[in-house]
Amino acid sequence: MGHYCWKCGRHLANEKFSGKGHARHICKKCMAEERAHRRQILKEKRERGEIPELKLKPVSPEIIDYVEREIIPRYAAFDKAHQENHVRMVIEQSLKLAEHTPSINSDMVYVIAAFHDIGLVNGRENHHKDSRKVLEADAFVKSHFTRKQIVTMGRAVEDHRASNQKKPRNGYGLLVAEADRFIEPETIIRRTIQYGLANYSQLNRAGHYQRTIEHLNEKYGPKGYLKVWIPWSDNSKNLKKLHALLTDKPQIEDIFNRIFDEEIGPTE
Repeated sequence: MGHYCWKCGRHLANEKFSGKGHARHICKKCMAEERAHRRQILKEKRERGEIPELKLKPVSPEIIDYVEREIIPRYAAFDKAHQENHVRMVIEQSLKLAEHTPSINSDMVYVIAAFHDIGLVNGRENHHKDSRKVLEADAFVKSHFTRKQIVTMGRAVEDHRASNQKKPRNGYGLLVAEADRFIEPETIIRRTIQYGLANYSQLNRAGHYQRTIEHLNEKYGPKGYLKVWIPWSDNSKNLKKLHALLTDKPQIEDIFNRIFDEEIGPTE
């Protein structure tokens, strides 16, 4: 009897369809063309600098394709501190850290990093738990990883949150939690301002400055709650730089005002 391919519009014999092609009603030839098209798009994005060139452990192209199509676009709905540039940074930093651990599964690292903030769709308070639920319920993830791997990934996603005072339960959680911190002073200040503008619109410039300083001290200060889990990462030395900056009021005011003006744009 054969099957109908909705892409080329032909009725073809059963052998012209793969297992996944049967489910999607796409013949092998059209599936191959679709994969080639996705690879070309990814290549062009990398050439334009939109996607970091992964010079680390190879990640399955099929997983990259899925994340690019179905996961990363969801970040466009979140506040500016948690949009596409942030998730791409976490993916890149996670894989960079993974180079030091040869036994780590790079596909798992990639997926954990991609899903780590996806639960923000339900708000910030429990986003780490919601992100785990989304990952563990994802049909693509369930078809490409074992149940044991999915549990490991779910725990890593749940444990990534900076306010979590407990050490992540597995090595994947350590990697992604460390990558998510990415302590670069001006990047941290910018993300703090972005979050404030998105969630505290009633504040004026002075109010945003006060909130920014309070948040930086509460989270990143010498007595802050943020923990660096990998002592040899760049975060350790950069955290010390941020500590020094927090004691230099004129410099941090200058940085705040410059970034704040960039974020609000020109005013009438």
